[in-house]
Amino acid sequence: MVKVLVAGKGGVGKTSVAAAMSLILSGRGFSVVAVDADSVPNLAQSLGIPYDRASRIVPIARDDRLIAERTGVAPGTGWGAIFKLNPRVDDLLDRYGVAVRENLRLVVLGGIDASKQGCMCPAIALARRFLRHTLRRREVVVVDSEAGAEVFGRGLAENFDLAVVVCEPTVKSVLIGVDMVRMAGELGVRESVIVVNKARDREAAARLLDELAAHVRYRHVIGFDEELPKLEYEGRGLTELGPDSVFIRDVEALVDKYVVGLLED
Repeated sequence: MVKVLVAGKGGVGKTSVAAAMSLILSGRGFSVVAVDADSVPNLAQSLGIPYDRASRIVPIARDDRLIAERTGVAPGTGWGAIFKLNPRVDDLLDRYGVAVRENLRLVVLGGIDASKQGCMCPAIALARRFLRHTLRRREVVVVDSEAGAEVFGRGLAENFDLAVVVCEPTVKSVLIGVDMVRMAGELGVRESVIVVNKARDREAAARLLDELAAHVRYRHVIGFDEELPKLEYEGRGLTELGPDSVFIRDVEALVDKYVVGLLED
């Protein structure tokens, strides 16, 4: 099954895109695992899990007892401690997975950005091992990554079929997105699509992509949806957006154009 990495700078809307893709694919009958790998996880709320329940979810990378149990070393033990680099993780999806709805489970991994710096502390060893194990499963996996270009450190960006790189309709943001697409390709990600989100002027956004990302094979525009900021302000999930939502329609088009074909391969 397809493994999708959703990446982008902070504030571009990557979590909303990851959540919408997960909801759409699971709604079509695919078994989906949504993984929140951001150090400030909020994918749960975007998927419609109420805040009081979402706030009780403990990220795998921050569960000190689990880390000590599986790696043999408690976090914060100090430099030089010897721990397992290949801890057991095959039971963690069942143990930590949260049922969102039929065909959709969420796992909050927590930030593993330290892997890009070469850190191999016990928490990072467990997180990386879990992610690699999950990417070998038969479900569709959608990963909401750490914000920023650093996500393309080799600890995270390996073994993905598709990178969805989200940016805003500005020159600076698109250029950052183009650089992320380049890094994804260098790390062996099978395909990448650069997505301009929150576009109030679709034609202008498309021109921006044509001018700055002409060499990127796949380009997509998501229009600005007036309802989305209201939901986020009130802490409500994307499940409350109707089928006529601009955002939902445009993410459905993204799924149809760039994910369905990979699922059929």
